[in-house]
Amino acid sequence: MTELSKIRNFSIVAHIDHGKSTLADRLIQETGTVAGRDMKAQLLDSMDIERERGITIKANTVRIDYTADDGQNYVLNLIDTPGHVDFAYEVSRSMRAVEGSLLVVDSSQGVEAQTLANVYHAMEADHEIVPILNKIDLPASDCDRVAEQIEDVIGIEATGAIQVSAKTGQGIHETLEAIVTDLPAPTGTRDAPLKAMLVDSWYDSYLGVIVLVRIIDGELKKGMRVKFMSNDTLHSVDRIGVFRPEMETIDVLGPGEIGFLTASIKQVRDTRVGDTITNDRQGCETALDGFKPAQPVVFCGLFPVDSAEFEDLRGAIDKLALNDASFTFEMETSAALGFGFRCGFLGLLHLEVVRDRIEREYNIDLITTAPSVVYHVYMRDGTMVELHNPADMPDLTHVDHLEEPRIKATILVPDEYLGDVLKLCQDRRGLQMDLTYAGSRAMAVYDLPLNEVVFDFYDRLKSVTKGYASFDYQMTDYREDNLVKMSILVNDEPVDALSMMVHRDRADARGRAMVEKLKDLIPRHMFKIPIQAAIGGKVIARETLSALRKDVTAKCYGGDASRKRKLLDKQKKGKKKMRQFGKVDIPQEAFISALKMDS
Repeated sequence: MTELSKIRNFSIVAHIDHGKSTLADRLIQETGTVAGRDMKAQLLDSMDIERERGITIKANTVRIDYTADDGQNYVLNLIDTPGHVDFAYEVSRSMRAVEGSLLVVDSSQGVEAQTLANVYHAMEADHEIVPILNKIDLPASDCDRVAEQIEDVIGIEATGAIQVSAKTGQGIHETLEAIVTDLPAPTGTRDAPLKAMLVDSWYDSYLGVIVLVRIIDGELKKGMRVKFMSNDTLHSVDRIGVFRPEMETIDVLGPGEIGFLTASIKQVRDTRVGDTITNDRQGCETALDGFKPAQPVVFCGLFPVDSAEFEDLRGAIDKLALNDASFTFEMETSAALGFGFRCGFLGLLHLEVVRDRIEREYNIDLITTAPSVVYHVYMRDGTMVELHNPADMPDLTHVDHLEEPRIKATILVPDEYLGDVLKLCQDRRGLQMDLTYAGSRAMAVYDLPLNEVVFDFYDRLKSVTKGYASFDYQMTDYREDNLVKMSILVNDEPVDALSMMVHRDRADARGRAMVEKLKDLIPRHMFKIPIQAAIGGKVIARETLSALRKDVTAKCYGGDASRKRKLLDKQKKGKKKMRQFGKVDIPQEAFISALKMDS
């Protein structure tokens, strides 16, 4: 049992690529937590895709024993959090499990958008923050400028920031001393009823669901019956332990400690991040505040390219859902693409990660339909329906109005690209909320509709700023706007997979772009094919794909013109009949290309 005064719980917050995981590696190495021969880069990132993309997707934890300069032995619990905006909820929960943060800023690049977002999470959780300037071994490093920037932009005292090179190991000892001296010890009562916070959970094929917990009050022992308060389920604890970073079982976890428990839980869905765990009998009275289930915000259809692989896809999605509680799915069918799933994600990176994992780990080629967001449709009779798929839009005569999700976007950009960024946000129906400067960089805060962002906003932003802009967003609210469903008709048949929600002012341009694109993508048939974009019964754009035709008058030499006329009329009748009964085959490549919207 460790005394409360000898425990320090902390997380590392930073923008992507500022060196969180490398700093964690050095802290583990410096304290001898892992033997030298077992050490590898990004030790805490266990998934292939995390190592390949160089990002952290799941929060990971490690327990470090450290003997300080004053001769005392301390237990340090480190949580390495994801830096990406899609996993912000997981980050905010991990923050509530610890008392302090190391704020890592790249001393050559300075403060970025996600540095801000994550620091605000830490401040909301009342953290003590220790600023660290990383990558001081780089020739472009400028510690004074970045320290000044931290003070200007974030408002934290940074004159005494620790200068570190996580690559070479310089400044690591000073960092460990700062953790012990500057960060507060946790508080908690050993004799109170058990109150523990569920920080994260993942699925293990041997042990079932492993639950990462932070004990607030009381003790967690093996064999205890515990209750998960959000869904009132009861479980019997099989084993308890800590990560060093390999699992190590122990008998009891006391207040202030972070560890794991397993209790033969079958599905990650039953363990919700941020939930409170307590005794079955003498439980705590109130749950920890701030728990909310993760809400998917972006939806898209996943279909196998080869429809025979549908069952394999179902198996793959079931297995992924075991490990990812924020990923939702239901079956759907489409006339063009066959059977597939309508899936919900926390954001575009989450969508990409899930799609890459299905393609890589289960060898299934996927078609992803255009991503859409959740709209609130208010009916005339006063009810509200959530619309996940534009194809399911109810009849407009019953609809009173539509509301769409809005976000607050923070963009940090060097000022020579500011004009392009403001124009891009204006084009995407953004409302400027704030514009400030920190040195030579501008910080623009915009209120944007989420459906304009999920298409290709991030790619466009990167291209207009040559990759120098950093972007971060959070959901704010739903607001009414003039939105309509645009259907695409090919040969007078609506194509479900291509219908989308657009703003009425943009509908004409979007529709024209779509039909022009499809005209190039659909192969010609023996009859002419009209391709139309329509809103309700009104066609707003049309292209006609001309027919392939045989020259029926080739055999006529001279003679009466009525002979030729007769043959051409006969051909025309045939084409008309063909068009009536003919079916247009839209190849799969055409769908994939049409869904990749260019601006």
